[in-house]
Amino acid sequence: MKKLSIKQHTRTDFLTYLGVIIAFAVMSFLSSNGSLSRSLTGQLVPICCYMSMAVSLNLTVGILGELSLGHAGFMSVGAFSGVVAAMSLQTVIPSAPLRLAAAMVIGAAAAAIAGIIVGTPVLRLRGDYLAIVTLAFGEIIKDLINCLLVGYDANGLHVAFNLTGSKTVADLGMQEGGIAIIKGAQGATGTTIISSFTAGFLLVMVTLFVVLNLKHSRAGRAIMALRDNAIAAESVGINLTKYKMMAFVTSAALAGAAGALYGLNFSSLQATKFNFNTSILILVFVVLGGLGNLWGSLIAAAALTVLPELLRAFSDYRMLVYAIVLILVMLATNNPTLKTFFSRFKPRKHVRKEAV
Repeated sequence: MKKLSIKQHTRTDFLTYLGVIIAFAVMSFLSSNGSLSRSLTGQLVPICCYMSMAVSLNLTVGILGELSLGHAGFMSVGAFSGVVAAMSLQTVIPSAPLRLAAAMVIGAAAAAIAGIIVGTPVLRLRGDYLAIVTLAFGEIIKDLINCLLVGYDANGLHVAFNLTGSKTVADLGMQEGGIAIIKGAQGATGTTIISSFTAGFLLVMVTLFVVLNLKHSRAGRAIMALRDNAIAAESVGINLTKYKMMAFVTSAALAGAAGALYGLNFSSLQATKFNFNTSILILVFVVLGGLGNLWGSLIAAAALTVLPELLRAFSDYRMLVYAIVLILVMLATNNPTLKTFFSRFKPRKHVRKEAV
């Protein structure tokens, strides 16, 4: 039974990786031939970022079973720390791909630290209380970034908090030739765009690798045990805080890496982009794709990111049609007849009968 289960997981994981690789190859081919519109080509990197965000949030919501509404906050931490790292390392790391990789690692580390700071007190809460606190965290991060002034010159980084609203970039005291990276409410402006679709594809693959391996590991089974019955899991010696923190911080780190890639895809980025609506949008990806279903999260993130652009023909009624499509899809996916139909395509477990 155990061997059959391992083989089934391996086959499913392989098909997931293969599907992402095929999608990347097809989109790269269409993009190089000019078959994609300019707007869709410009969305390839954000789509990869949202796919990674959806998979990482599914680790918290679907696999751990805790509702988090502050995922955009971790994305913003990764985005702005990644932008600061990339702009500061231009002379040290001339190669754009290497600088992007370094920025994504730094963004993931910064978001992981934020996850530890937030998760230590927050993960003692459950249900609606956890959702409200994580939502508050996202709003606090947005306000802090709006007060942040960051510059870089030959002496290194210069950081100041503009809490009173009276400070400007000139108050950073930079030498001549220094660059202002984050300008308070204006956000990060003048950023050198170094993100690429290839980097987005690699990010999605790394995210899937981390989440799938964690899910099938001993720690992953403990995390799912907490989701199913925390009291029973604790009674057999499973450390609730340890495994909750493991899933929460891993999810935050992956969101930070996605945020760094996203931030370096635009020359101008404001903290308002990572507000409550962004957290809800990512949660919609997870719910629509299915809790715990990583392949569904990938499809939902890609489809719902492209859908508003495809509905531009409806002009002022575009978002109304978008909302109606969401409702119809949710009704369809929860239809018992359709569930029975699709369940026929799932691999069945064969149980060997023992001789009596």
